[in-house]
Amino acid sequence: MTLKSKRVLVTGAGGFIGSHLSEKLVETGASVRALVHYNSAGSWGWLDDSPLKDEMEIVAGDVTDRDSVRRAMQDVDIVFHLAALIAIPYSYQAPTSYLRTNAEGTLNVLQAALEAGIERVLHTSTSEVYGTAQYVPIDERHPLQGQSPYSATKIAADQLAEAFHRSYGLPVTIVRPFNTFGPRQSARAVIPTIIVQALSCDRIKLGHLAPTRDFNFVRDTVAGFLSLAQSPGVIGEVVNIGSGREISIGDLAHHILKVLGKDLPIEEDAARVRPEKSEVDRLLADNSKAGKLTGWKPQYSLEEGLQVTAEWIAQHLDRYRSDVYTI
Repeated sequence: MTLKSKRVLVTGAGGFIGSHLSEKLVETGASVRALVHYNSAGSWGWLDDSPLKDEMEIVAGDVTDRDSVRRAMQDVDIVFHLAALIAIPYSYQAPTSYLRTNAEGTLNVLQAALEAGIERVLHTSTSEVYGTAQYVPIDERHPLQGQSPYSATKIAADQLAEAFHRSYGLPVTIVRPFNTFGPRQSARAVIPTIIVQALSCDRIKLGHLAPTRDFNFVRDTVAGFLSLAQSPGVIGEVVNIGSGREISIGDLAHHILKVLGKDLPIEEDAARVRPEKSEVDRLLADNSKAGKLTGWKPQYSLEEGLQVTAEWIAQHLDRYRSDVYTI
């Protein structure tokens, strides 16, 4: 299947991954409707600055409001559902908000898609649903563990997506990205946090340095979404999108300092440490299923992605608060 001339809805289109995905869909020839989160300032998030914004239909709404979801889904063929609350630290403070957006919002998307007869729904999961790895690399059969309110609500959303496929035959694919990074990512994520501090401060303050993560450059994550949207044999499947490489947070910080030509001390900051049983100690993707089903594989190394990301953040440093821990 080709996406050219397909009518596509992207929820969460104003966000980090959603904006990159929306732009790439335009470039492939899809007719894109971008659902951005309504706000009184009328901002479209990252799409405000997109050179392709005039080639999209941008609509404001909220996935927690069923009516706005139904309106956005009219006359659509394919749905990419990315809208979510994502910051793990804030989920400890506002778990109800996460439940409403991530679980109830997903329920609204699934129900609207079923009513509208959507050809395909790509629901966005997260590697956080696995919790600390019980074995590595982590394949799609790994048990799910809700180690934070955020991950628990994403597990709920994933299970709803699976249930709608099994119960109603909704053509759903669950896309499970590992830690995506790249231009436009907020300081709620560790890579922008390190880069911003390295460019603005005399030291790097982080949470635990020992946990490992599997980082995937945003262009590779977007390519994974597009591959799954165009491939047969993926309906009803859960598919990891990850690099297949792990690195500790401490080593990551040293890599970034090397890219920037900096030599700064790296410290553990108690305010940034997750509750003991909530910390995910290890994530490493088995991405072989994606390769078998779609031919997808990552094209960018960690070092290449870090270079691009560091250059972008350096040019947009005014968008970040280096002296504030953003939760």
